This record gives sequence, structure tokens and C-alpha cells, in this order.
Amino acid sequence: MTSNISIKITSEKLNLQDCYDFVQDPSCGGIALFVGTVRNKTKNKEVTLLDFSTYEEMAIKEIEKIAKIALEKFDILKIAIHHAKGALKIGEIPVIISASSPHRNAAFDACQFAIDTLKETVPIWKKEHFADGEVWVNSTP
Repeated sequence: MTSNISIKITSEKLNLQDCYDFVQDPSCGGIALFVGTVRNKTKNKEVTLLDFSTYEEMAIKEIEKIAKIALEKFDILKIAIHHAKGALKIGEIPVIISASSPHRNAAFDACQFAIDTLKETVPIWKKEHFADGEVWVNSTP
């Protein structure tokens, strides 16, 4: 990894300040943050928790590809992509993406690109738990 990329997959609580601090730089006038949170409802069912599973070695490589593409495609200086694994309760944070740029639009665009691509390509799977059962949202691991 480069000094402009921070990637983490962890069962520990994600830290928004860590992602902000990593991308902060005096040359950047914009920092964008995307924070995904566990919501309590989906498709009219009450969610009790989410459980994230991953093929971690491959997931880290795929996230690194996303980060490198974002650095090349957008005028950003740094990007952090952190994802949780394991069981998360309502309100907890499964993903944080932060990007810094001299101008805000590039940081916004990089964050959007990173989360959209992560959801499409990275081997991280989500199981939604309900009072009456559970379901894998992204293909079965």
C-alpha cells in the first residue's frame, strides 16, 4: 500500500476520527466522508443486527485496487476505506470511506465511486437478522 491509502478490515469498532485524520492535509480544501450505518428496517422487516463475513485477504486486495483507481481517476490526495466484519447492532458502523482533495467535488466523487465499487466487487457478504429469521443479502459466502 502507499502512504496515500489506508485500508482496514476489522472486528473492532470503526473510528471516524482515524479516517478523517489519515486524509487530512494542509494542501486539501475538501474532505468527504461516507459513513454506512446499520439501519433497523429493510423491505418492511425489522432488522435486529447485521453480520458481515469476508474473504479478508482477497477483500483487502480488491479494496486496494479501488483506492488506487480512485487516486488515478479523481483529483484526490488520500483515501481511507475501512470495513467492519462480524456482528453489528443497529446504529453501528460497518463502513467508512474518506477522501481528501484540493477541491470538494473530487472528494465527493471518489467516496461515491469507492462505496459503489466496493459493494459490487469486494468479497464481503452481509447477513440480515430479523426476529423471525435471517437472510444473506449479497450472495452466500
